[in-house]
Amino acid sequence: MRLIRPTAGATDARSPARRPGIGRAAALVILVALGALIPLLGPSAALHGTGEAAAPGVGGIGLLRTVLIAAASVPLGELFVHRLARRLPGAPPERPRSWAPFATTAGFVAALALAAVVSAGDLVPHRLGQIDVGGLYGSRDGRLALLEVNGFLLAALCALARRPAAQVWPLAAVVVAEALRAHPTTEQSPLIGSGLTLVHLTCAALWSGGLLSALRLLRRWRGDPAGAALLALYARVAAALLAAITATGVCSSLRRMPSATILDQLTTTAYGRTLLAKVILVAAVALLALWARVRLGRAADPLTAYTPARAEVIALGAVVAVSGLLTALPLPIRWT
Repeated sequence: MRLIRPTAGATDARSPARRPGIGRAAALVILVALGALIPLLGPSAALHGTGEAAAPGVGGIGLLRTVLIAAASVPLGELFVHRLARRLPGAPPERPRSWAPFATTAGFVAALALAAVVSAGDLVPHRLGQIDVGGLYGSRDGRLALLEVNGFLLAALCALARRPAAQVWPLAAVVVAEALRAHPTTEQSPLIGSGLTLVHLTCAALWSGGLLSALRLLRRWRGDPAGAALLALYARVAAALLAAITATGVCSSLRRMPSATILDQLTTTAYGRTLLAKVILVAAVALLALWARVRLGRAADPLTAYTPARAEVIALGAVVAVSGLLTALPLPIRWT
């Protein structure tokens, strides 16, 4: 009896060649699930012992805000890094499959859910009768929520139509709406606060989404010298982004917690505690970025910077989750 050997191309679905991809997908699912626990479980830890009361459903709203921020970061980061890649002479033309359609669709669902909360009077609706779609047009928060919904919808349509460059404008509208939403008109100098948040969100989206896209591109190019050049180019821009994020973050914090009270409020208020956790995470991200930069410049193989850069992406994901939680917690009392 003759045994017929399988050809090299006939790889079974259970073959070892496909296991790494399955392992990476499983690791991604686990990391996303762990990241979702931050806004879901974070409110109880942040509010413990402060005497503050959060709005109903704060965990779910924090999770939706996290999804919204991440959904804007992924496509903006892709556009940013692909633009950098086009500036490299001799860079391979290959590009990984875009995650923009999935990200913008997730952003649309999150924005739609948040709009439903706004239409129900900033309460989590438990039945369809509590959702007043027409009422969204009558309030500032409602109109901003609708702008975010429409922005993600248009961005998703552009991504599905394979017109990635056109996503910039609807995504920019989403970022502007989020910056305006974070600073109501009753706040002192709300336009200044919105301007700071706009710069902060834009730079954060380019930093986190850009690094994720750069690492995906490096894996696609598989050791091509252009990969190290792309990472070095991104690192130079990321340094400026980090400086802008730090400056706007400090200014925004001082606007909400004056310098005379900030040390006390960092430990006694839910907002302050979450902000402190975010600062620690950003400091860890900065150290990882510095480690990657040193490896990039001094190591015999510049692509060894991939390891700390991958850890940096994971830490940035945690920063995004904490930022989503921060937007849902009650603002600190502005002591005088």
